[in-house]
Amino acid sequence: MNQGRYIFSQIVDFIPNYQLEKLIQKYKGDYRAHELTTYNQFLHLSFGQLTGCHSIRDICLCLSAHKKILYSLGFRKTVDHTTLTRANERRNYRIFEELGQYLIAKVRPLYAAAKLEDLSIYNVLYALDSTTISTSIKLATWALGKYSKGAVKMHTLLDLRGCIPAHIHITDGKWHDSNALDILQPEPYAVYVMDKAYVDFVALYRFHQAGAFWVSRAKDNMRYRIIATRTDFKASSGIRYDYTIELVVPKSRKQYPLPMRLIHCYDDKNEETVTFITNNFVWAPFEIANIYRHRWDIEVFFRWIKQNIVIKTLWGYSENAVKVHLWVAICTYLILALIKHEKRSGYSITEIATLLSISVFEKTDLSELLCKTNEENDEQDSNKNVKEQLRINFNLTCET
Repeated sequence: MNQGRYIFSQIVDFIPNYQLEKLIQKYKGDYRAHELTTYNQFLHLSFGQLTGCHSIRDICLCLSAHKKILYSLGFRKTVDHTTLTRANERRNYRIFEELGQYLIAKVRPLYAAAKLEDLSIYNVLYALDSTTISTSIKLATWALGKYSKGAVKMHTLLDLRGCIPAHIHITDGKWHDSNALDILQPEPYAVYVMDKAYVDFVALYRFHQAGAFWVSRAKDNMRYRIIATRTDFKASSGIRYDYTIELVVPKSRKQYPLPMRLIHCYDDKNEETVTFITNNFVWAPFEIANIYRHRWDIEVFFRWIKQNIVIKTLWGYSENAVKVHLWVAICTYLILALIKHEKRSGYSITEIATLLSISVFEKTDLSELLCKTNEENDEQDSNKNVKEQLRINFNLTCET
């Protein structure tokens, strides 16, 4: 039997304590803190995220039942749910927000070289979207949503190489998605993929002037004039038309005065034609279609965090408590991504979250827990080879 450290205490080692302490001092997080320090609060909430607790009361209940091993887990002491709830309400959420931004800056470069399927470009590729978390408008009066309902939006700019969030902004449910473009600083040569809700010609023109590329769906009521046609593509690729267009409505043309590219692609699965618009005139039309296809990776990301990290059930209802909750959830996700890289684990972040959730009270070496056996690696390699062969066969069929 392993007589070493508990799994949770090994996870705690990945918390950037020095940076957290600087933020605590910056925002006076421990001012008049008697029972619950900011660091201990973060441990409580991270424990709740890793173990899937549905409420503050569940977190305190689980820790109270293991009082004898709290010190070995990394806790100074545990508190009741009232004290933890009060800390979430009052302690400045910017401590955890800036900690999350620090982890983003640390983790993103670790996955910068990740390859994307069916893409030959090496540009930084972002997907922009938001997810809505329903809540009670009576309890969270600040979180106004549609139809007089309560809602919180988490606007996310996701780096698709590694699925690491590059920017997160939390608002009420009425904040329009396209406003997120106004607070982003576009990176030259980066590619921003978004759905038609983000088609704001003023913002898109600003991105174009900054040297960034963007790909989106065209709105159904967009009026334009075709000024050039391209035919250098294979019909078997699903591309129907590739146009250079300019907007004809005076207001829209003033907002975006330059030509843009419009591509019609037939979707065999849904038996419909999808229309893309972009400011890139160099890449092949099928490459543009594949870039947009990767936009669905952010939907997978949202589904993952809702299934593996506790955000669907909020642990507080004030604006500060909600932001503390969501930023700690993001920090926990980033710590899992950091653990995956540092331990060179063959498991996905989803699988790592599952393993850790049922192993926090075990005395097992973290590297041993996250290391796949030879049989599992052989099976995974075999599956990859099968998928690669199927992809090659599909491409050969399309070319013929």
